Amino acid sequence: MHRCACVAILFCSLVALAASSSSPGGDRTWIEDVTIVSPENTDTPTVGSVLIENGRIARVDRNKRMRAPSGAQVVSGKGQFLIPGLIDSHVHLAAVPGVQLEEAFDSQKQQPEMIREYFDQLPRSYLYFGYTTLIDLAVIDPGVLEHFRQMPLNPDLYDCGPSLPVANGYPMSFAPPAVRFRLFPNWLLDPQRTSDVPAGYDAAKHSPAATVKTVKKSGGICVKTYFERGFGADRNLPVITPDLISQVRRAASQDGLILMMHANTFEAQKFAVDAHVDVIAHGMWNWGELGSKPDLPPEIKSLLDRIVEDRIGYQPTIQVMRGLRAYFDPSYLQMPEVSKVIPAKLLAWFNSGEGKWFKKEIASDEPQPDAAVREGFDQGLIRRVDQVVAYLAAKRARFIFGTDTPSAPTYGNLPGLNGYLEMQNLQRAGLSLRQIFQAATIENARMFHLDSQVGTIEPGKVANLLLLRKSPLESLNAYNSIVTVWIHGKAVSRETLAAH
Repeated sequence: MHRCACVAILFCSLVALAASSSSPGGDRTWIEDVTIVSPENTDTPTVGSVLIENGRIARVDRNKRMRAPSGAQVVSGKGQFLIPGLIDSHVHLAAVPGVQLEEAFDSQKQQPEMIREYFDQLPRSYLYFGYTTLIDLAVIDPGVLEHFRQMPLNPDLYDCGPSLPVANGYPMSFAPPAVRFRLFPNWLLDPQRTSDVPAGYDAAKHSPAATVKTVKKSGGICVKTYFERGFGADRNLPVITPDLISQVRRAASQDGLILMMHANTFEAQKFAVDAHVDVIAHGMWNWGELGSKPDLPPEIKSLLDRIVEDRIGYQPTIQVMRGLRAYFDPSYLQMPEVSKVIPAKLLAWFNSGEGKWFKKEIASDEPQPDAAVREGFDQGLIRRVDQVVAYLAAKRARFIFGTDTPSAPTYGNLPGLNGYLEMQNLQRAGLSLRQIFQAATIENARMFHLDSQVGTIEPGKVANLLLLRKSPLESLNAYNSIVTVWIHGKAVSRETLAAH
């Protein structure tokens, strides 16, 4: 996450709760003659049938030609592939791509309809690319999440509750001092740094145990922390200490919560491994003093070996960097998929001079041709994260699929589409199609203790399913060949989910 969490609170007034909500369907559906591809057994995809009843998978028949149960709606899957719905375990729903914090109030006043349309389309955009389960890692505005859940069609949504930044550290630092403690009320107090916190604070409410308990009480399933010294104009930020993270780790374990850490540098990921976090929420694109080396340094290999050995979940989030690069790639907004996930008014704004404001923040002080900037990304940050991911892929690390959407105020991180692009990034970096498939289904489900409900095609699981024209074990294009999405047993044609 870059500044996205800070934007969320500014859009509260735009969100009106919808009157209707999705509910599991009571009808019976029989999907027959379909190739069943489930991630717990990718070696032997089989042709069979699946029965959906009351929003759940009631029966799975493999290698059999069974008759449809009486009264069931029959769906032919001949020549097609049935997989579990995908899981993106790193989203920030309250942020709006391409919107600057400092101009958010003006955007709200001048174009409220454009922003409202984006939030209304948001759940459909994720479903359009097959994401039927999401995890929001830093809740700033619960109203936005409630609006999302109340839309007629929406993925299942879990969250980490309010995140745990160190007082005045990342990402609090992006908000003005006058409001940052209100935007991030669950901040951690470092007893050694008390001079720059609000007067009259209750220290007991900002201890590691208390902040973790706040997450638990909010219904969160995970705890999000940060190790980030800053970048750009915001550098030398305070970071979490070994003592604080040790206490957070203990409290999270006691409350049965997954501990996640924002960490994208060699230093930060070493800190995360030493702290025994469950998930490292970013790839390592910053190698610090080792960054000039063309090959993966032994020091980094040693750390990556520990990540593999400890079975720490790893979210590469390569699209974070490519999302910044998008401003220097004129073909990005021309992709036909963009108009499927973004309403027309917002897309038109992205294409305007005003909508490209963030390009100036990314560019260096000395103007360069777009091609040169792209080359700089490719040979710098993206090269380094790709090398790390390639090493972990060869070692069969535990990849956890997440996109960090949107990771910054950039239009290069769009809901749903970001997942498809991240899969392409992972394949380029060295992950196999099987590793990508499992990371976005069963590995995510197991990591976040959702595997009793989703992640595979088995009786008793929630009927969140995708019918594809192609196999995800044969082509990455399969994820853009979705025919039908089932969400809690309700069938939805993919094309009806596209933005209008």
